[in-house]
Amino acid sequence: METNNSSRKEKAVTFLKLVASGSVREGFARYISDDFIHHNPFFQGDAESIMLAMEENASQNPNKVFDVKLALEEENHVAVHSHVRQNPDDLGAAVVHIFRFEGDRVVELWDLGMAVPEESVNKNGMF
Repeated sequence: METNNSSRKEKAVTFLKLVASGSVREGFARYISDDFIHHNPFFQGDAESIMLAMEENASQNPNKVFDVKLALEEENHVAVHSHVRQNPDDLGAAVVHIFRFEGDRVVELWDLGMAVPEESVNKNGMF
């Protein structure tokens, strides 16, 4: 269980697990700053827009699978590399979320994703 002394890396991972599981508002209440902005080009840059989109996605995909592969923390930034599948049969995508913290709250977020192809010439795979 996370404590107040948790690392920013633990906070970022817990936030992502909460929103992936459908507990979007809890994740935002616990971790997102009032001054939050994000850089997803498909939504306006405010907290409310991305929170509503995450809620809609969670509602449409109640069996989402979120698997953290790596989390890195450096100063006030955290990067989380994960495999996200909208359902257990979905090939999903490799996703990287980059968080900027001020204190214990996320003030800025970037997310980048690449779909997992059915076939790949790269024998190493995406993970």
